[in-house]
Amino acid sequence: MSGRIVRASKYRHVFGQPAKKELCYENLKVTTNAWDSNIIQCNGKYLSVNWQASGGGAFAIIPVGEVGKAPDTPPLFRGHKAPVLDTAFNPFNLNQVASCSDDGKILIWNIPEDYSFHKYFDDEDNVIDITEPFKVLSGHSKKVGHLEFHPCAENVLASCSLDYTVKVWNLDSGKDVVTLPHKDLVTSFAFNYNGTRLATTSRDKKLRVWDVLTGEIISEGPGHTGAKPSRIIWLGNTDRVLTTGFSRLSDRQIAIWDASDISKGPIDGFLVLDASSGVLIPSFDAGTNILYLAGKGDGNIRYYEYDNDILYELSQYGSTEPQRGFAVAPKRSVNVKENEVLRAYKTVKDTIIEPISFIVPRRSELFQDDIYPDCPSTQPALTAEEFFSGKKVNGPLLMDMRSIFEGTEATITLSAAAVDVSKAKEEAAKEKKEAAKLEDVKEKAASSAKSSPAPSPAPVSASRSSTPKNVDDVLKSSDKVDSLLNKVNDKSDDDDDKFLKSSTDDDWEEVKKPEESKLLETKSIIEKEPVKKEEPKVEEPKVEEPKVEPKKEEPKEEPKVETKKEEPKAEPKREISSSSTKSTAAPTLKQTVERLAGLVDRLESQVTVLTEAALKKDDRINQLEDKLDQILKK
Repeated sequence: MSGRIVRASKYRHVFGQPAKKELCYENLKVTTNAWDSNIIQCNGKYLSVNWQASGGGAFAIIPVGEVGKAPDTPPLFRGHKAPVLDTAFNPFNLNQVASCSDDGKILIWNIPEDYSFHKYFDDEDNVIDITEPFKVLSGHSKKVGHLEFHPCAENVLASCSLDYTVKVWNLDSGKDVVTLPHKDLVTSFAFNYNGTRLATTSRDKKLRVWDVLTGEIISEGPGHTGAKPSRIIWLGNTDRVLTTGFSRLSDRQIAIWDASDISKGPIDGFLVLDASSGVLIPSFDAGTNILYLAGKGDGNIRYYEYDNDILYELSQYGSTEPQRGFAVAPKRSVNVKENEVLRAYKTVKDTIIEPISFIVPRRSELFQDDIYPDCPSTQPALTAEEFFSGKKVNGPLLMDMRSIFEGTEATITLSAAAVDVSKAKEEAAKEKKEAAKLEDVKEKAASSAKSSPAPSPAPVSASRSSTPKNVDDVLKSSDKVDSLLNKVNDKSDDDDDKFLKSSTDDDWEEVKKPEESKLLETKSIIEKEPVKKEEPKVEEPKVEEPKVEPKKEEPKEEPKVETKKEEPKAEPKREISSSSTKSTAAPTLKQTVERLAGLVDRLESQVTVLTEAALKKDDRINQLEDKLDQILKK
């Protein structure tokens, strides 16, 4: 078994599922222009496709529901005098689209309500092309390469041009309000979550973050070193941007940057993917924090989960058909009942657009609220006038996705404030350190509690049966007990010697006559018979402690026997009678038992004091553990 640790994530098993052939869009003429753009766009209701047309520029609008083979002569949006390079849908008006061209113009189009890609004819069954734009924006002196609508404010559009500028337009007035000058061609740009900042990449290999309203550079620094174009996006409602680009050796790279300090370089360096030559098109789903990377000329689509400046690789969608164009539909258009978290579209062989569903595999048929947080709605948070006057919001107005699942009217809420990832990381690190410290303290308290005696909760009484189980440990560890035992042993030995010298047989007979069993034991000891474990019958006084008895009894009784045993050496043939046994062993046992009884009383009083001290210590340890548990629960 390998030691690989798998990171727990609800998106770990997300998989891409291509649509069936009959649900694809076929017989298309996707542009072959080499300009670096996404080529196709989607707003959930329509698809826009940069069309390969003669006699000027054109693009096609395809309703999402009109799948299958396209007519040989479809209706097109014609108005540019040169090839269309990019398109963008208005997020707050699903029937409005903007287009830019090599002719330096930006055209705003309104899609007719009765528009159809397959059947849009006049009375004579002739295909109707849309040739009259709603508005024309003139301001760039050279070709316009990219377009993007503001995420929060209505009728605010940004564009970049080969004249080395990025312009922010007010569609209500038709004028460019803000111009952001660059030193070279802008290859990519993106609004942040609330639209107050704009991040750009340029052919001069630098990244810049701008204040949209003031036109000032907030942060600037070197980016990817390769010659091919790089792309940039914001990572949701955070202060982080992500770029895709190339190294000097033409390796494909991705990097995460602190938007407030680009000059520090990419966080944790550049991540090298491979050595392919196709530009990587990044798309970020703020609801799931999943980054999707589709490379031009690649058949696969990689996806990663983003968390605190780290990209965790999830998997990839594999296909043998390479794509040149790639688009992602808004989150509100996904199939909630099928647990679809993203719907993407890719071009195949410049004649087919293939839908791809990214699905979280779950069996439940209930609404999965943990993978469907609120998503941006079609209602603007600001007007163009409010935005350019300096009014700010946290982000777009959000709609609950449960309403999509249940088919009810959506509830609109405000966006939360932006997340400062650096502060979030610091707080997370502090919490981890505090948790580690508390865990160490708790472990130390637990280990000390285990090493300390655990007294019985029952009250200690004078009887031996109620003594706690850990009395042995208490007695062994008590210096007072040891000194008392030594004194008893020494005093007992001295008294025994004196007593044996001065006593007579008649004095002992009265004491030991009732205890015949003990006389037999003493006789067996003198005759060197193996002592059975009944020897501690001397323990019969009920007040004596079991653990103390062996210590006191064996050292006292056996040495006395040995001293008496030495007497026969002078008279080896002498026989030892039962009467002599009475006169040697019985007095020593009686006096020893009496002294032990007094000692046990003193020992039990000492044990009581030690046990009470141990109980107080355990109470303090328990109080400490309770406080630690309360802190950890917080």
